[in-house]
Order: sequence, then structure tokens, then C-alpha cells
Amino acid sequence: MSGEENPASTPTPVQDVQGDGRWMSLHHRFVADSKDKEPEVVFIGDSLVQLLHQCELWRQLFSPLHALNFGIGGDATHHVLWRLENGELEHIRPKIVVVWVGTNNHGHTAEQVAGGIQAIVHLLNKRQPQARVVVLGLLPRGQHPNPLREKNRQVNVLVREALAGQPRAHFLDADPGFVHSDGTISHHDMYDYLHLSRLGYAPICKALHALLLSLLGADQGRHPQP
Repeated sequence: MSGEENPASTPTPVQDVQGDGRWMSLHHRFVADSKDKEPEVVFIGDSLVQLLHQCELWRQLFSPLHALNFGIGGDATHHVLWRLENGELEHIRPKIVVVWVGTNNHGHTAEQVAGGIQAIVHLLNKRQPQARVVVLGLLPRGQHPNPLREKNRQVNVLVREALAGQPRAHFLDADPGFVHSDGTISHHDMYDYLHLSRLGYAPICKALHALLLSLLGADQGRHPQP
């Protein structure tokens, strides 16, 4: 599916409907940040990435890896593609790029969202060939079962299959089991049934941190991290 056929993989900036220019200001800040930093790991995605930066787990687990956080609330796959094509990758050469985006792709099918995520991975492989790409699976959402949960599940199935044969791309389903046996999600894990609480972030961050350390150690070959 080409970008012309798939709006989720067609690079598009966010329309400034609120009139304050915040999205473009954040994008320009990320480009500026990349000019004077040398990150080993870059996180890019939506509010689940952005809010992680405010969590103490970021300081504990990811700051020591010289990580940059390029998360913007509300972003969908086509917004991330536009940002990556317009300078956010230009001045850095990270060892790993973590991608977490897709739950905001409203109006797109699961196949389109998966295509958008694959387009991001393809762009990263092309622009940052030295970097491994870690795609985090989309989380369930909503207090009770709903169509968006099923759509996110389908996206994960499609992306996992698409990345299975790519040696530099990795899919991590970090959902520790947020959906209870009765089909509900607790506000203790997701305070608004979409965004994660500190309790909700903890198992995801620990699983991701373990994977990042493993990949960084593997790439160091005979000189793994102590």
C-alpha cells in the first residue's frame, strides 16, 4: 500500500486548529535539541511517549541511556512521518529508535495504521541504517470492550507479522495484561482509560528497558555493557 493510497503513511503536519502553533514549536524544539545532543536512544510518538518524560521512570531507566523524547500528544503515524522527514533525524545517529504511535489514527483502518507504522520503520531504516527500531505495541483503551480495542489488537498482529523478518526491527507487546477477566481496564493503570498512570507505566518501562539493554549489549559485540 503506497502513501498515495494510505493517508496513515502520507507525511502530514498537524493543522494548527487551535491557533497557538504549539505542534510546530515542539517540532522545531526537537530539531534544535538534536543539534547539540548525542543520544543513544530516541523515543518518538504520541502522548504516551510525551508523558513518559515526566515520569520518574524516565530519569531512572532511560536518562542514563542518553535518551531523547520526541513525543507529541495527539500525534498519529502520518504526523510522526512528517516530523522525521523534516529534520528530527538530521543531526543525530542513535543506536535505537523507539516508536510508539497509532492509537490516535482515528478514521484509518487497522491495515492503514499498520502501513503507517511500517512506513515509519522503513524511513528510519533508510535515514538511520545504523539504528535498531523498536516498535511498541498499541495498548487496549476504554474502560469497557469497544471497537478501538479490537482495532489496536489487529494493528499489533499486522505489525508483528510485517516486522518478523526484519533483523533491525523489533516488536514489543508491552501490555502486562491491562484488561481484566471481566473485560474492564482499571483507572489505577490508565487514569482516563487511555493514558497511563505511574503504576501502568512501570511494567511497560521495565520490559522496554530490558530489551534496550539487550540490544545495546548485542551491538557492542565482544564488549557488552557491564
